[in-house]
Amino acid sequence: MAVISAVHSVSSLHLQSHLQRLNNGEFFFSTRPRKMKVPLPCHHHHHPIYSSNAFGCSDRTSIIINSTSGSSTATSAVEGSLSEVEKIKQRFRTWQWKGQYSINYFVSSDSPQQLQANHPPLLLVHGFGASIPHWRRNINILAQNYTVYAIDLLGFGASDKPPGFQYTMETWAQLILDFLNEVIQKPTVLIGNSVGSLACLIAASDSNQTLVRGIVLLNCAGGMNNKAIVDDWRIKLLLPLLWLIDFLLKQKGIASAIFERVKQRENLRNVLSSVYGNKESVDEELVEIIREPANAPGALDAFVSIVTGPPGPNPVVLMPNISLPVLLLWGDEDPFTPIDGPVGKYFSSLPSQQENVKLFLLEGVGHCPHDDRPDLVHEKLLPWLASL
Repeated sequence: MAVISAVHSVSSLHLQSHLQRLNNGEFFFSTRPRKMKVPLPCHHHHHPIYSSNAFGCSDRTSIIINSTSGSSTATSAVEGSLSEVEKIKQRFRTWQWKGQYSINYFVSSDSPQQLQANHPPLLLVHGFGASIPHWRRNINILAQNYTVYAIDLLGFGASDKPPGFQYTMETWAQLILDFLNEVIQKPTVLIGNSVGSLACLIAASDSNQTLVRGIVLLNCAGGMNNKAIVDDWRIKLLLPLLWLIDFLLKQKGIASAIFERVKQRENLRNVLSSVYGNKESVDEELVEIIREPANAPGALDAFVSIVTGPPGPNPVVLMPNISLPVLLLWGDEDPFTPIDGPVGKYFSSLPSQQENVKLFLLEGVGHCPHDDRPDLVHEKLLPWLASL
């Protein structure tokens, strides 16, 4: 989550106390459920690792079944004992983007057909370093009335992490647009957190797109990294240090050593606690969601590329071109994109300037409102969705 904060908390620079409140991303990963495979023919696009007994079989023509399932009753009992994260993983699918990148995604199947027909589908887009399981506390509620999709952006979760890839905000926005065109194929409400919000905003601002029905921004980031927010005095003060960190992270040996320390449980727990308002939401499951897949090939390269890469388009430039319905949900205890910072101040001024924008400030909530205080998010989100 707080990538630079995490780096500094374990590095010899000892800059955590200064930078921990200046970053604007997350550092989440997904874990893998235990499973057993039985070969079966299938034509669905499932993730080659995470298959689903709800959707059939995977690209490796296999289906995951429970080893104790001799009847539907036994299967239901075992499914009932799974955590929400494990249930989500069982529904992972795979989509080939541009014919060369494997993108992991989720789609619910819980909504009655008549409700699916009357409501737009939803696409959930995580923040930097996050993945689909970060929506663990939202999918069930949303799926009662909507078809819910969620995606792992290129470089994160179970999606490909191509070696040497140069990540940009524009790349993720194009991925979202292509996913709408090729997979969902219906006008969709985009719901994003942090840099996921910014990617959704960039996608929605594309003058050629026709499949975005509305956008929900949860503590939208000002850029892919903090170099975008140069008009914040806090960033100006530490900008030379940010450039120094960029230089250090581009040294493979240094970056690898820091990354190994960042992945330690206690360091991750401390970082999470610094960005969540509700500390009870920082449970062991969340720590494990973050920790395990950080060992995947390409994870270090993605980490370095995004922290040191170009910040991307500024939301201040993008928002005036948006005429779609926009819902802003903002945690008032966000240390990375604080409501009194340049990005927060700009977004908080929009409802008085644009009729299509609604803003709700969430009290006692941090940078990731949907997982921090999902009850407060659903209280504002569901009526807004119904109004569409």
